[in-house]
This record gives sequence, C-alpha cells and structure tokens, in this order.
Amino acid sequence: MSPADGADAEAAERERVVLAARELAEAEGWAAATHRRLAERTGVDIEALYRRFPDPAALMSAVAVRGFADLAAALAAARATTTGGADGGDWPAVVAAYLDFAYANPEVYDAMLAHTSDLTLGRDPGPGAPGAAFAELRAALAPLAAGRDPDTLAELGWALLHGTVMLTRGGRLRPDKQEQREDMIMARLLAGP
Repeated sequence: MSPADGADAEAAERERVVLAARELAEAEGWAAATHRRLAERTGVDIEALYRRFPDPAALMSAVAVRGFADLAAALAAARATTTGGADGGDWPAVVAAYLDFAYANPEVYDAMLAHTSDLTLGRDPGPGAPGAAFAELRAALAPLAAGRDPDTLAELGWALLHGTVMLTRGGRLRPDKQEQREDMIMARLLAGP
C-alpha cells in the first residue's frame, strides 16, 4: 500500500467515525456517541479511535466541523437556485436553507454553535468549513448592505437566524407565528433604507 493509499484509508475511516457519531448523537443524544459504541458501529479499533479523538470534545468538534461544511454546502446550493442580484434575491433561499438545516440536525447544530466555542463564524472565521458558512451568509446579505459593513450585516443575519432557531426549539416563541416570523426574516428584514 502506498502512503497515499494509507492516507486515503485513514481519511475514509475518520469520515466513517464522524458520520457514525453524528447519527448516534441525532438519534440518541451526545451521551450515546461513546468510543465503545462507535468502535462497534464502525469496526474501527477503539485504540485507534482514542488516538484520533482523545475525548468526547474532540469527537464533537470533528462533527461540528463536518456540520459547518454541510451547512455551507446547503447555503451555497440555496444561493445557486436563485437569480441573486442587487435586490438581495439570495437571502430568502439562504434563510430557508439555514432554518431547514438547523431544525433537521439539532444535535449537530448544537455542536456547531453551542458546544464548540473555538469554531466561530464572524470573529476570525478563518479557513475551512466555519469560514465557508460565514462566506455564504455574507454573500447572500452583501447586496442588502446599502453602504453598511457587509461583515457586520452577515453577523447580524447569523444572530437573527440562530436566535430564531434556539428560541423556537426552546418553545419560547409562539408556535402559531413561526411561518410569519420566517416570512418577515426572508422579506429582507435586514434590508437598508
């Protein structure tokens, strides 16, 4: 086996573990995503699991990074279905994609934005998946900036979406007004004067 084949096999094994952890967390909560259960589920040696993911936080962080990549892909796909333009045509599609992702993947979403404070969107998003997710939000909102800082507007849009998700999931907002709230956010609530 060549070194490249070994690296490919290791990357595939890591991806298998991350996906299994994600599935367990979504089905049974993060407490279920133990090294032992992951070893049983993936066929990966438990010692190898501990070398790659020394503790639950490392495993959760890997799932969160994968979650950011999936969110960025969902936002990019949403933007690709619109005509864009100066009127902010991407924003409603991005709102729908963001909310769909967050509600469909609550444990992953929590790992991304509640349990891994070292992964940021707005403050030094850096390269990789968190930066890509922020870039998609920024690209969708930039046409609405109207002279305002596009990064700040993207942070505000992210905060608005995240707050909506968390308050809705926590049962703190009126359930009968969910559609109206989403329509207001999509209707360029962040648009300039």
